[in-house]
Amino acid sequence: MGGTDVTDGWDWRRPGDAATPAGTPGPGTAPGAGAPGSAGGAASPWWSDALADPWRDPAAPAAVVVPAQVDAGTQPEPVTDPDAPGRPVFRHLVLIPLVTALLAGALGGALGYAFAVRGGVGPSTVLGADPGQAPGLAQRKPESLAGVAERVLPSVVTVRVSSLGGTSEGSGFIVSSDGHVITNDHVVAGGTGKASVVFNDGTSAPATLVGQDPESDIAVMKVDRTGLRPVEFGDSDALAVGDPVLAIGSPLSLANTVTAGIVSALDRTMQAGEPGGPVRYYAAIQTDAAVNHGNSGGPLVDGAGRVVGVNSTIKSLVSEGQEAGNIGLAFAIPINQAKRVTQDIIGTGKARRTVIGAQVGGPGAGVAGGGVRLAAVEPAGPAADAGLRTGDVILRLNGRPMSEPSDLIALVRKFAPGSVVTVEYRRGSTRQNASVTLAADAK
Repeated sequence: MGGTDVTDGWDWRRPGDAATPAGTPGPGTAPGAGAPGSAGGAASPWWSDALADPWRDPAAPAAVVVPAQVDAGTQPEPVTDPDAPGRPVFRHLVLIPLVTALLAGALGGALGYAFAVRGGVGPSTVLGADPGQAPGLAQRKPESLAGVAERVLPSVVTVRVSSLGGTSEGSGFIVSSDGHVITNDHVVAGGTGKASVVFNDGTSAPATLVGQDPESDIAVMKVDRTGLRPVEFGDSDALAVGDPVLAIGSPLSLANTVTAGIVSALDRTMQAGEPGGPVRYYAAIQTDAAVNHGNSGGPLVDGAGRVVGVNSTIKSLVSEGQEAGNIGLAFAIPINQAKRVTQDIIGTGKARRTVIGAQVGGPGAGVAGGGVRLAAVEPAGPAADAGLRTGDVILRLNGRPMSEPSDLIALVRKFAPGSVVTVEYRRGSTRQNASVTLAADAK
């Protein structure tokens, strides 16, 4: 007590500490009262009375922190809050839609699977055996039906001919690289307007009629285009019953149609033609490949992709006025005959007709027990030169039995002029054989 400034009865100064300077606020002094640096005794806003704190540890260093003066004309530097939300970066823009799509796909797959299982479509039962080697299954050998069709189709065309009754449509095939096309005579018969062919690739070209032979039902057209791919010819005489064949054409305007079958019969003699038109005789190749209207003139192809016949006619069970359809009985002109006629037409404008130099009776003129009776034999004709006479009964021609007059006519026209055929005949009760050299009709 004496002169010691005591508040709580303790003197916190260490020995040797100087006394509190005059003017320094002591305990109990109001903050800022008489503070240094104040003007006119006014308290400085930056004055601290920490030294006068009665609870201060006298051993702790003391300092008065006075902030620097702030220039009123200078804006403070902006401070970024690290916790504040910022603009999304590029990876966020990519990552967020990707994650959303993956989640949506997973959800859709899960829902689809659930519905499929509920509907009985789940993968609980595996149907079918394990697939074979893909390369082996996908490979189609050139001799396969698919390989043959692929090779021949580019040479097959659709034939269109305008007439008074509309447009006649059939099929045909290219036989020379400079544009000759074979088709049926009955496809172009009666045509009075423009004719055209449509190729396998869908392009078309105008066509002109080179010539036609109504009795053999062969016609030849020409298109003004080069570089075409002609078919390869086979040998129709080498065919056997049961050989596989393809019929290619445009049945019922369905272009590039391929059907498969076999050779059902050979030398199937037929007599065909429209009322008032020419009578056509065929020693045809019979096949069960599906052939319909529009296939006429298209190729019949063997298993090697060679043309062996020209599809020409069908038989069908229809009533009067109804349109015939396929029942597995189709007939093609042998290509050996069609090729010969085509060469004649291109070379001379008309075809030669092969004859035997004899006449036979009409339908029903067959002989009991088989055979066809000769009604007349032309003097100096092929039959007469071989020793045949009127009244002889032709039993076989090159081993083919005769039963109707159309059989002899059709089979003779199958051969080329100059061909030598064997004729088995009966004169009275005697059977005899003769070799006949067929000739071309003088007409």
